[in-house]
Amino acid sequence: MHPSSRSDLLHQVALTMIPDIGPITARKLIEKIGSAKQVLEQDGASLQKIPGIGPRLSQAIRSSQLLGKARKELDFLEKHHIDVHYYKDPGYPDRLAECADAPIVLYTRGSQGLCSERSLSVVGTRRATSYGKDLCRELIKDLSMLTPPPTIVSGLAYGIDVIAHRAALEYGLPTIAVLGHGMTTIYPSSHRDTARHIAQQGALVTDFHSGMGPERNNFLRRNRIIAGLSQGTLVVESALSGGSLITAHMAHSYDRAVLAAPGRAIDRRSAGCNKLIGRNIAAMTESAEDIIEHLNWDLPEPGTSSCRSGLQLSPREKVLLLQLEKTPGISPDLLSKHSGIPVHEVLALLLEMELKDWIRAEPGMSYTSRLCLE
Repeated sequence: MHPSSRSDLLHQVALTMIPDIGPITARKLIEKIGSAKQVLEQDGASLQKIPGIGPRLSQAIRSSQLLGKARKELDFLEKHHIDVHYYKDPGYPDRLAECADAPIVLYTRGSQGLCSERSLSVVGTRRATSYGKDLCRELIKDLSMLTPPPTIVSGLAYGIDVIAHRAALEYGLPTIAVLGHGMTTIYPSSHRDTARHIAQQGALVTDFHSGMGPERNNFLRRNRIIAGLSQGTLVVESALSGGSLITAHMAHSYDRAVLAAPGRAIDRRSAGCNKLIGRNIAAMTESAEDIIEHLNWDLPEPGTSSCRSGLQLSPREKVLLLQLEKTPGISPDLLSKHSGIPVHEVLALLLEMELKDWIRAEPGMSYTSRLCLE
């Protein structure tokens, strides 16, 4: 729980447990008084002199039960290896800290991508069409060729959210899932295995305490974190209302880039995207190049490979990729000879890796890796 001490964290977490005190009010109190500990130890008369803090809130701040609840929460976090980030600590994501309504405390499992140089939030309908699913995967696959690769942020929901996470996992990108509940559960439960992989290749993030379940109103808080963590938010399929449009408008209010994939005029699942584009809130996005241009990311040099760690490789895929790095332009027969894998299995693996865009087929039945493994 570095860099704050347990005593500091105890008071920081306790402050977030006070009903009716959100992150904006909590920040104002900290800035006015000095620290979370000093806020909780302030006398009632002094608290009531602060604008917006009346007798009821003053009494809630000075509740004798707060520290006991916070102590139990810290015990849970330590037991389950969950990190706590206070908004003034170095480990707190810089982009999120810039938002006036960002949580003062963030809980994370996993740490990759939290302070990434490049980040993109990808959101959309829970009822994605084949067009939306394919476009989402294709955009993330193409973005994976960038060095450094971007972090993909989403909300682990059905539809576009989980497709974006799984595409990032497949193509070796860090990915952050922002949860609408505490770390005691995963919602939806069918995404539990995906969440486990995300914690290994990115991070699970929430500002909810461990006992908080996936209540409907929680997802608005989750959406603001999704928008705040990234340089831009991409909407892939959205109706005229829903969480994706809320996230896009939150990103716009933070002065972050908003991008949207256009759809057919008669398609209700693209109506929200088309509206964002039509009102000049979102930039029309049809390719990875559009994302790179709108976020001012540098393109990789032509002909360079992309160094990526965290790819989910089978042992045989790894053997072949390492051999392809060592001997570019090698034939399947020689790959079979060097690896000891039967040539018919080599051919099948090469086809799969070509479809994943990990390798490139050259003239004369030879192959070259498009990756470099670390």
